[in-house]
Amino acid sequence: MGRLFGTDGIRGVANTYPMTAEMALRIGMATASYFKRTGHRPRIIVGKDTRISGYIFESALVAGICSMGVDALMVGVMPTPGISFLTNNMRADAGIVISASHNPYQDNGIKIFSREGYKLPDETEEAIEDMVLKNSFSRLYPSPMDFGKAYRLEGALGRYIVFLKRSFPKDLSVEGMKIVIDCANGAAYRAAPEMFFELGANITTLFDKPNGININDNCGSQHTGILAEAVLRGKADIGFAFDGDGDRVIAVDEKGNTLTGDQIMVICAKTMKEEGALRNNTVVATVMSNVGFASALKNLGIEQVNTKVGDRYVLETMLHVGASLGGEQSGHMLFLDHHTTGDGILSALQLLKSMKREEKPLSELAKFMKNYPQKLMNIEVASTPDLSTIPEISNVISRVERRLGDRGRVLVRYSGTQNLCRVMVEAPSLNETERFCEEIARVIHDCLGVSCTEPKTGKNSLDSSQ
Repeated sequence: MGRLFGTDGIRGVANTYPMTAEMALRIGMATASYFKRTGHRPRIIVGKDTRISGYIFESALVAGICSMGVDALMVGVMPTPGISFLTNNMRADAGIVISASHNPYQDNGIKIFSREGYKLPDETEEAIEDMVLKNSFSRLYPSPMDFGKAYRLEGALGRYIVFLKRSFPKDLSVEGMKIVIDCANGAAYRAAPEMFFELGANITTLFDKPNGININDNCGSQHTGILAEAVLRGKADIGFAFDGDGDRVIAVDEKGNTLTGDQIMVICAKTMKEEGALRNNTVVATVMSNVGFASALKNLGIEQVNTKVGDRYVLETMLHVGASLGGEQSGHMLFLDHHTTGDGILSALQLLKSMKREEKPLSELAKFMKNYPQKLMNIEVASTPDLSTIPEISNVISRVERRLGDRGRVLVRYSGTQNLCRVMVEAPSLNETERFCEEIARVIHDCLGVSCTEPKTGKNSLDSSQ
């Protein structure tokens, strides 16, 4: 058995190791055992997205939690950041989310939050993982008198919506704004429409009828084409596309153009700086950020700190440097003055705040940043050896980098959650970008690959966060 936790919890194909009912049972037992050490009767909140396999893992996790003498509070379908909020707000000892985020419905995953609402540090994950793999729970079993209980938590969604609304300034209003929302047939399918409705927006909702297998299916933050058409057709002010678990958002302006997370962060950073809310005048981003992102921040007089890909690394760096804003090109953004984790709906509200403060349409605000043409290709690989040890791959990367010089950049890395090698190229022209990216991808495919695909994201390639 290999390591369970990756860069974003545990993830895999449902009914295939490690995402089996047996492993979910053990994970529930291990999580309960770990947090039971607090000396009182702990409570763990359990939520999920809309995948059909969620029922299996919810039941297994809850059984494992209760078998160790810990209570399970089930909230059903809820965005991942909603579970983070509820865990902290209700002073629960931990929160567990069953979701594979932007992945297709066949996949599922498990993420765990601390009582403060943060994703677990490495050492805690390792302790839980060690218990799961050793599977030695018999000495920890409580007596039948001390079994935990399972409860359905009523009113959880309303509590989360109130929290979201409070993050939007009271002196501003979105009443009458035309907003189109793509819920990705995922965890935000109730929370997002209800929240925007309560704020008085005139909303049109897309992909809000999950059936267990249509989550992220040609919809959501990776597939913005249909959303853009709806924005143009309805003459809307803005469109928002969330991902399957609701922790990401991608925006579409009134002209049908898709904005990346980089562009959204630049807009919000400008507003936050003017309000005095951009702590240490710093934004934290990842190495995947567009070349134009750094240039835009520099023009605004804002410092940028880069980190590895993955929201946990963004968060760690934000806490280290004392930043209040950070995130990824994929639309996973953290506003630490409001929340402890990335929240797509909250991020959408912060972008609306900037639009209202600037009193400009989104297409005008998007001009703060020039997006360099970017191409991203995913190569499914059979193994993940160090790329620098394969001469054919290291040679083609070096060759492309020499041809680009300081006019662009190349980033090649393995995914932290899937058996993929990701190739990203930025260059001054779309032709160069595509040609160089395909050249590198072809060599990697010949050396390691099973298949080679492009992420389907409407006009942009945004699936770059894991």
